[in-house]
Amino acid sequence: MRLVEGGLREQHKAQRRIRILEATRELLRDSPESAISTERIAERAQVAPATVYNLIGPRDKIWEALADGFMDELERRLAELGAVAPREVVSSTVQLFVDDPVVSRRMVREWEQSGLVLDRSPLTQLRQAMADARTQGLLRADIDTDALASVVGTSCVGALHQWVAALIDDERFLARALLALDVALAAAAADPYRDQLLAPLRTRDTV
Repeated sequence: MRLVEGGLREQHKAQRRIRILEATRELLRDSPESAISTERIAERAQVAPATVYNLIGPRDKIWEALADGFMDELERRLAELGAVAPREVVSSTVQLFVDDPVVSRRMVREWEQSGLVLDRSPLTQLRQAMADARTQGLLRADIDTDALASVVGTSCVGALHQWVAALIDDERFLARALLALDVALAAAAADPYRDQLLAPLRTRDTV
């Protein structure tokens, strides 16, 4: 009986947490530049302010929780695609942020550790996709694919921050993220695939 009660309590906590985060997203979309307070979130989510603090934490934890939500959604999208190539990982990541620009821009601007936003996903999936490309012979056998993925991830974070600051639009956000990927792949290409992996760079417009 206690196990059942404990399980129900955890379910109710999870449901309230989901409601709190969705309420936060709604407030941001309604008023993109307004201050987000625990009280406003609690009122929208129909919970006590203490519940917001207990289930999410202080202000910076709210942005971190929103970032986790983005990564959960990215993992879901990539899982639906099945085994994905590096380009699909990068494209899906950019599309995720572009799909919810108000929330993603505020989250990146406000979260002190936003440089870590891509560390969990898509970096894990990108590492696997790079390793698969090496196994398939597309990349040289001596390439450290984890390091290669990290370089691409760092470049994508830079493009994300430029997009958040409105220095580039959606199209250029994607183009710059893919440029970083294409440069990395071309530099690591195995000889039989060098021309194939260099082709996107030869035909690319300046971004």
